[in-house]
Amino acid sequence: MSDTVMLSFEINRDSLSALRKDPEHFLPEMRLAAAVKWYELGILSQAKAAEVAGISRSEFLASLLRFQVSPFQYGADEIAGEVKR
Repeated sequence: MSDTVMLSFEINRDSLSALRKDPEHFLPEMRLAAAVKWYELGILSQAKAAEVAGISRSEFLASLLRFQVSPFQYGADEIAGEVKR
């Protein structure tokens, strides 16, 4: 059994309305958004980001397209450098 932590926080109802989310659908969306951003910043791997989001790695990869985030954590310069080596 994994070691998990329960987190809770408060959010204003107006904020939920602005996001067009009810509390039940907000949490998974928030987890996904955080995981995508942390992946984009290079803080998390795809596997860990998917775990944070609570979805499979393939679902996470599909979500990257929705958020317009590249599935590759390497920049163009880094890829060019690898190709030259």
